[in-house]
Formats: sequence, C-alpha cells, structure tokens
Amino acid sequence: MEANIDTLAEYNEFLRDNRIKVNRYLNKVLWFFVLTGPAIASGIHGGIFKDITYTTCIGISLIVILMSSIHLFLFKKFPAQTFTCIFVLTALDILIVYMSYSHVNIYITWFLVPLLSLLFCDKYLYFYAALMNYLLMFITTWIISPFEAATKTEYVNATAYFKDVISGFTIESMVMFVSGYIIGKMTLEYFKGLFEQYKLIREHERNVAEKVDILDSMAEIYDNVNLIDFVNNTEMSLRDAEQKKHGIDMSAQTHTIMNQRLKNQVMPDQIDEFLTFTNIKTVRSRLSHKKLISADFIDVISGWFRAQYITVESSLDGIPNVVIYTTRNIDEEKRREENLIRISLTDEMTRLFNRRCYDEDLKEIRNGELSDDFVLFSIDVNGLKKVNDTKGHAAGDELIKGAANCLALSVGNKGKVYRTGGDEFMAVIHTEDPDRLRDAIKNKAMEWHGAYTDEITMSIGYASHTDKPSASIDELEHMADADMYADKERYYRENGIDRRR
Repeated sequence: MEANIDTLAEYNEFLRDNRIKVNRYLNKVLWFFVLTGPAIASGIHGGIFKDITYTTCIGISLIVILMSSIHLFLFKKFPAQTFTCIFVLTALDILIVYMSYSHVNIYITWFLVPLLSLLFCDKYLYFYAALMNYLLMFITTWIISPFEAATKTEYVNATAYFKDVISGFTIESMVMFVSGYIIGKMTLEYFKGLFEQYKLIREHERNVAEKVDILDSMAEIYDNVNLIDFVNNTEMSLRDAEQKKHGIDMSAQTHTIMNQRLKNQVMPDQIDEFLTFTNIKTVRSRLSHKKLISADFIDVISGWFRAQYITVESSLDGIPNVVIYTTRNIDEEKRREENLIRISLTDEMTRLFNRRCYDEDLKEIRNGELSDDFVLFSIDVNGLKKVNDTKGHAAGDELIKGAANCLALSVGNKGKVYRTGGDEFMAVIHTEDPDRLRDAIKNKAMEWHGAYTDEITMSIGYASHTDKPSASIDELEHMADADMYADKERYYRENGIDRRR
C-alpha cells in the first residue's frame, strides 16, 4: 500500500514538473512570436500581404510582449498552477484572433493551441483549450465574414461565407478533438506504464538489497548457512572463511555436503525423516510457491536444531532457483516452549492438569475409540466451604492441595488427574478395577493430616466403558458426576450433616 502511495506521489510530482517545463517552453514560444510583427511587416514591404497594415504588425508585437510578460510573471510566481497554464493557452488564442481579425489568415494556427495543450498531460486543460479555441474561432469567423465575403466573388453574402467556413472548421475541430483526446489518453497511459515499470524495477532492486543484507546477517545468526544455486547446480557455505562453490551432481547426489556431514549428528530415530526433508532432489518441488519450509530435529550433542530452506530467487512459475539452507540451535527455545505448554495445561496451586488440558484431552478421546479399561472419575472435596468459613482460605487451600496429593499418589501412572474447579477434580483412568482405586484414594485421604485441618474426605464417583459400552464420553462424564453426588449424599447422611444449614 505504501509503495502504491509513493508511486502515485512520484507520478503527480512528474506531472507537476512537466507543467513547469511546458510553461517555460511556451513562454519562450510567446517571446519568439514577438518576431511575427516584423516578419509580417517584411511581407507587406514585399507585396505579399496587401490587406495588412504596419499598424497591425506593431499591434501584434505589442500584444505578444504584453502577454509574454504577464505569463513570465505568473510562471515565476506560480510555475505549476492551472491558471498559469490556462493563461498561456488563452494568450495564444488571443494572438490568433487578432491575426485573423487583421486578415493574417494562417488557418493551421487555429488548431495549434489544443495540440500544444496536450503537452501538459491534463485532459481538463485539453478540454478547455479545445472549447475556447472553437468558441473564439466561431466568433472571429462571424466578425470577419463581411470583409471576406466582399473580397471573394463566390459568396453572395457574409452569411454564406460564414456557413461555408465555420462548417469546415467544425468538422476539422471535431476530428482534431477526438484525435487529440486519443493521443493524450495514450500518452498518459504510456507514462503510467513507465512509472509502474519503474516501481517494479525499484522493488526488485530493494528486494535484491534486502536479500544481500539477509545473506550477511544469516551468516552471523545461524550455525550453518548454505547458498544453493539450482541453475548452476552449486552449493557454497557462507560461514566458511573461504566461500568456495562446490558442484552438485543432481543425477547421482541426493544431499549436499553440509547435510552429509550433519546427518552423522542426528538422533538415530530421526535419520530417515532428516534425509527425506533434506533430499536435494525434492527441495525445489516442495519449496515451489513458498517462502520457506522447515523441520526440527535433535542433534545428539547440542540438542534441538531447526533446518530451513528459504527461497531467495525463483522463476516466473514459482520454482526456486536460488535457495538458502540454514540450521540453528533451538534447544533453549524448545525448552521454553515445552515449559509454556506445561504451564498452560497445569493448575498453578495443585500442579495437576487444569480444565483446559481436560477439555483438550476429552476432545481427542471423542475422536478415537474407548478402550475396555477406560474409566472416568469425578471427585469433589467434602466440607471445603465450612473450612473456608471457620478456618480461613489458607486452610481451604491446604485442603485442596491435600486432595490433589492424595489423588496424584493413588492414581500414579494409571491415568491423568485434573483440577477442573475450586474443589472439583476429574481423572481419566485405565483400570479394570475402579472400585479398588476409589478405595485406595479414600484410604490415602484418611492418612492425610494438615497444619490447619486434621482430616480430608472426598466424594468419588466413576463411570466405566465396560459397564456402559454404548455410552459416549459425555454420557460417561454425566454418569460419573451423578455417582459422585450420590456418594456425597451418603457421606452427609452417614455423618448426620444437614447440607441445607
């Protein structure tokens, strides 16, 4: 968008400069027309112009001097303004009117002014010049008709002369107007095309400069930087002190010298994937119409690294001709990434998995098939509100953490435990004996003692795929919740607790 704005501004600046140049040129033309008076006077002296007086010659020169001076003043003050352009075109028309009125009939000059207006590359100035020219032509022809009819025997009166001459002028003006409009339009389109080409050339130069800068910076940023030229079938390391080009035999060679060396450091279980990604015979097709392709691998010595093929120059059909191949250590980045993922999926207080992780795991489970030993547990801590109200939130937090520890220790590697709410937990378990696991959790809770609270109890419900093989994961979740609430009601009933109070 910015490039288009810059190009438009440059194009408008070109038109402005062109106006200045044309005004300068036309001012010189006006001053040259000062010689018209002496030239006609010479014709009078030689007997060429019999109906013209020396007074007319002086008048022509004086008019030209006056108009040239005014236009010069306007040009100095307002070199590119529209009214400066209009004045010089009108001045030329006035000169022609005066010459016609004085019987200096050089008819081609009537059509000179609209054609000169095309030099401004402005259709509105052309429209003005054409209209004003025809209007003055019409008026002048009407004024001189009596004189011309009297001097020509073929016309019976002034009206006959006027009709004959103005009809010819009208046809010529129409032809001139259409032709001039087409010429002006083609000229503007040509100039616009030149500016578009200039923009493309400039963008190409900028891209080349950016690519050179990228190459220089890559040599510093990346561990390995290899310039691969598919046109000349060469490779060159930009990190080497001596940047020497090595030939690539595309008929027999599947990997560059750099990758033949790097493969010896890749983890054994990733060798096949690495060789597939770095296969030099398929790089161009895989990189076609793309800026880059990348893949991550593990170096047995330095950890994770990222390999990238980056398009530097491509053909018109999008096939890369010159490519940069880079490798960069991203072990620290991977560690941060894994840590961020872990944090985003972990409950901060209990270090169990959080609600987001639970929802994503359930989404993945929905897309697959449930195993026979799949069980969904729903757990809720009993009496948390009472502990918060009587002993404070620190005691409540201790209770939640205690419940989380009991769940984590009891479940172990049988599945995953999630904190899905304040005192609510879910667990995705693989076990053939869910009752035994429920008892284990409750027994573990009986062993727990905290600084603020001596005991912890939990209501636990579950739903297994074995018991309800036709139930979906969402239906099993509802069943587990219902079983948990039934267990909670039993707990309050057996302990004589009125939940309504």
